[in-house]
Amino acid sequence: MNPPILTFFNNKGGVGKTSLIYHLAWMFASLRKRVVVIDLDPQANLTAAFLDEDRIESIWDTPSPGSTIYECVKPLTGVGDIADPDMQSIATDLYLLPGDVSLSGYEDPLSGEWPNSMGDNHLYRPMRILSSFWQVMQMAADKVQADLILVDVGPNLGAINRAALIATDYVVIPLGADLFSLQGLQNLGPTLKSWKNLWQKRLENWRDSRESSQYPDFRLPAGKMQVIGYLCQQHSVRLDRPVKAYDKWVNRIPGVYREAVLDKQEAQALPRKQTDDPYCLATIKHYRSLMPMAQEHRKPIFNLTSADGAIGSHASAVSDARKDFKQLAEKIAGLLGVSL
Repeated sequence: MNPPILTFFNNKGGVGKTSLIYHLAWMFASLRKRVVVIDLDPQANLTAAFLDEDRIESIWDTPSPGSTIYECVKPLTGVGDIADPDMQSIATDLYLLPGDVSLSGYEDPLSGEWPNSMGDNHLYRPMRILSSFWQVMQMAADKVQADLILVDVGPNLGAINRAALIATDYVVIPLGADLFSLQGLQNLGPTLKSWKNLWQKRLENWRDSRESSQYPDFRLPAGKMQVIGYLCQQHSVRLDRPVKAYDKWVNRIPGVYREAVLDKQEAQALPRKQTDDPYCLATIKHYRSLMPMAQEHRKPIFNLTSADGAIGSHASAVSDARKDFKQLAEKIAGLLGVSL
């Protein structure tokens, strides 16, 4: 049985997506779940969170087959095949397949093969390219016997993200409490439905083709793309209550989520508070000075110690962060069917 693939996706940037994945990956690993993290954002910010610049420079300047996600799929742009992923071991039960700024060059092959995959023949190559991210994920998971795959993508609706979502079983939508996040949410729901339907047509076309019998061992992703909920980043709080600007937008999220993602108009009244919304997985707190401290020491905020400077109120905040992320990890694991 393949491990579940969870992608955090919003075509609006600046919603704390990369930091969220980083912390959840560490939390799942601390809960003894073997995690593979795939950085499919050409900006490679998640890779920068896990690895120092010297290590990243070494990987990029002297690339080898499988050393980054791009080096895994790059052979498909010529006459080769997918390279075996060479992952970085970050900690016990935590592995990273580094991102690569060169991945943006893979956008054209993915775009070009999308229409070709609906042809009458010569379908193997386009289907191989379109499913290449999923193929790499399966190879990586098999290599370390992973329990879970976490995927980071860039904030856009391009061909790279379409291929990433094709590979995805589950989706979480990180949001900010602002107009732009709501607009992104409105775009995201219909886009995911469209990509899912279009991929199902390609799967049917492949199954009906003569070539499918020539490649009996060629597996393809189901393109499940099941959205399991959203997360909202809480930027500023006064007296433990949202400020008016935050409150204005956060209260609109439940309705927009239901309309754009669930494609339904709720007959009953919407929840009065976002925290009462069953589709809201959590409100991610703003940990203020803890975040730069964690970045300096290259560790998640809930692993900071007094030696790192987390003393007094900071120590209390570290403890709160550990509880918050553990609770979120447990909730996500339950929705994915992962036993903790």
